[in-house]
Amino acid sequence: MHDPVAWNGKRGWDVIHFPIRYRTHRRPQQSIRENGVDTIRDQDGDQTSATAVDAERQARWEEQERAAASASRDIADVPAVEVITTAAVHLMSAAAVKVGLADDPETQTDLDEARKLINALAGLITAGAPEISDMHARSLRDGLRSVQLAFREASVIPDPIGKGPGEKWTGPVT
Repeated sequence: MHDPVAWNGKRGWDVIHFPIRYRTHRRPQQSIRENGVDTIRDQDGDQTSATAVDAERQARWEEQERAAASASRDIADVPAVEVITTAAVHLMSAAAVKVGLADDPETQTDLDEARKLINALAGLITAGAPEISDMHARSLRDGLRSVQLAFREASVIPDPIGKGPGEKWTGPVT
């Protein structure tokens, strides 16, 4: 099988705009190989043959395809509860960092980004709660509430009660 993305020296037309009579003049792009430049070399400095390079590229492509197929089979084996809780934990961790609950709050705090993350987290937890067990949903709600309170504390001008990030889905957090 031939790799369609492989460099063959002809990649369409190179458009050159000349202001003369408002016309666009085109010329085919010159191949780098025609100019005597080849960037693929072996360790001795000699140019490797195109067939060896193509074979190596094909082998890498096939290996990547096998890895992708394996990964898609692996994700099929993961229960939906794990996917939902993992996504929620990632959103919660990112929101905590953006609220300033990390190692370096002076450089990592970004309340605009934190608001977006908290809204997404609240929506995910609210929508996913019926699908996951109460045991999972309870701990996620507790974490969400903690991040919402940290946001309120970090805000210079706090949002009114019920108007903070995620409170559209969770109700007022005090």
